[in-house]
Amino acid sequence: MQGHAQQEDSSAVAEIARHIQLDSVTIIASRSGFDVPAFIQRVKDDTTFYKAFKTLRIIGFTSEDNFWAYDQKGNIMASYTALARQTRHNGCRTLQILQQKVTGNFYKNPRKQTYRYYTAEMLAHVFLDPGPVCGEDNIVHGGAPEVKDPDHEIEKHIEELKQLIFNPGQPIAGVPFVGHKVGIFEKDISPMYDFAIHSTHVDGEPCYIFQAVAKPRYADQVVIDTLITYFRKSDFSIVSRHYALSYKTLLFDFNVNIHVDLSSYQGMLLPDWIDYQGNWVLAFHRRERVHFTIRFFDFQKEE
Repeated sequence: MQGHAQQEDSSAVAEIARHIQLDSVTIIASRSGFDVPAFIQRVKDDTTFYKAFKTLRIIGFTSEDNFWAYDQKGNIMASYTALARQTRHNGCRTLQILQQKVTGNFYKNPRKQTYRYYTAEMLAHVFLDPGPVCGEDNIVHGGAPEVKDPDHEIEKHIEELKQLIFNPGQPIAGVPFVGHKVGIFEKDISPMYDFAIHSTHVDGEPCYIFQAVAKPRYADQVVIDTLITYFRKSDFSIVSRHYALSYKTLLFDFNVNIHVDLSSYQGMLLPDWIDYQGNWVLAFHRRERVHFTIRFFDFQKEE
């Protein structure tokens, strides 16, 4: 069975390679040894993006966090701004809020600081956990986030969100209606996309752009509308990634745009900028129109 799955995987990648759009620079590179199918397979199997986020667990950093919630007319109903510092000592990380400012109805209960917005709760759980949390590493097991407690609703949804953010383009098991549809490299999903590889420069560094854009006639059948990733030509590490997702059913609908920039610190790949804009609603939840940004800086190895 595993061999059959590998054959299907290889077949799907080969089919994408046959129809992918290449610019003139990439065509010349392919004639000089640049392996297009191997590059597509590398994009598909990439774990460095997720590993970059896991590396945040094992170092110190300062983060600047901003969150805005909007009403249907685009007016800000609530906001949250914070400056936080994470330190790691003796294998444990802790996070301290250095400054914060809250406006509007950000908290459901200000005294207990319970979140009114589901997105804010997930954001805090992933990036603003005060800790202490011990025994973590940045080893990636199979390329997908691990669900520690699949029966706990918030934990389950957070892990599903992590998979969308950290491992886009791969199927997500157990998510009704959309789990398989996010697998843009799957044999039955990939024909719904136009794929392209182009050459460019980012801050003077030569890069490849890998792009997957849903064909207009399949717009209502796919979840990932656009996936664009910038890879350094020197080592194929990711510089930046942007993805847009949308889908609508009777139980939920969402329209989300995510942009992530990465940088290198002492040989480690790390996110230094996240920009998330989302408009979504789940059954039995209120609609959320939110925008958050996080800037990570002042990285420091364990004390």
